[in-house]
Order: sequence, then structure tokens, then C-alpha cells
Amino acid sequence: MKIGEARTLYSTKIHEYHDQKRNLYKQKKELEEKIRLTENGKEIYADEAVSLELSYEAVSKKYDEYRNYMEQLMETHTAYANLESTKQQTEAMEEAAQDLAKILEVVRRIAKGAKVPGKDEQKLMEYSMEMYQAAKSMAMMNEQKEKYKSMWKDDEAPKENPDPREVADGHEAPTGAPEIVNVADTMASVGSVSEEE
Repeated sequence: MKIGEARTLYSTKIHEYHDQKRNLYKQKKELEEKIRLTENGKEIYADEAVSLELSYEAVSKKYDEYRNYMEQLMETHTAYANLESTKQQTEAMEEAAQDLAKILEVVRRIAKGAKVPGKDEQKLMEYSMEMYQAAKSMAMMNEQKEKYKSMWKDDEAPKENPDPREVADGHEAPTGAPEIVNVADTMASVGSVSEEE
């Protein structure tokens, strides 16, 4: 199962169990009030109180199990997202360093008085008009007839990086995922345990 799928699935289950836990807690409080207001209430409602308590404990245990796994999922997701983000930043820095090296080479060529493609001059002007003007000033003193090809490829398009969170969602979820059990099944299992006793 992928991390993204697991996050959605366990998030839904956590909400279901949280709602049921809150509902059972409310029922317990109402029963406590009923017991308090009824003569011999403890004896009369003893079975119902035990059943509610067992259901509440079972639902709480499953809720905690899902929350703990969700924390593990989120830590794993964050690690993968950070890894992808770092990778993208590293690639961007490498690309920026390569572009700077190209810019400096264009400056050197222009300063020597060589002819460079218009595309290269345009890139230099976009990067720094001051560097371009300084190179052109130096070129007037160093007129050369050497001609160069462009430092940039014609089909260079900006590279699009995927969203690090989407990359993280695509990785496998950590092992040890708790079994998905419906709230009703958890509560029914408590009923069968109390009947066996």
C-alpha cells in the first residue's frame, strides 16, 4: 500500500473510531447519571455498565493503535518529502552553478572581442546588465574575429519538479500496519467476549 493511500484510509478510520469513542463516553456518562438517580442502580445497570466499559476500552485501544501508526506514516511521509525537496534544491543549485559558469564564459568571450550568438548575449543581459556592459566595453579594446556557438541548447525548457508531498505519497507505507477493522466489528467482538465469560 502506498503512503498516500494509507494516510487516507487510516485518517478515515481514526475519525470513525474517535466519533464512536466520544459516543460511548457520552453513553457512559448518561448511564452513570441513571445509576446515581436510581435506587440500587449499580446492581440494576451492572451488565450495561460493564458492556459499555468493555466497548469503550476496545474502541479506545483500536483508536490508539491507528493513531500510533498514523504518526509513523506521517514521519515516513515527511522524510520522503524532505528527501525529494533536498534533491530538487540540489539539482537547482547545480543548474544555477552551470548557468553561472556559462554566463562567465560568455562574459570572457565578449570581453575578448569575439562574436557570440545573440541568444548568449540575451542570457547575459537577463542575468546582469552591468556585466554585459562591462564585457562590451572591454570588447571594444580587444576586437577579435573568433566566432562561437551558443552555450545554451535551443530546446532548453525549464525543468518541472514534482511536488515532494506527491512523491512521498507514492512510496510504500511502513510495514506493521494495523488491520483495518470497522468500529461495529470491534464493538461486536467485545460483545462476544463478554458473552463467553
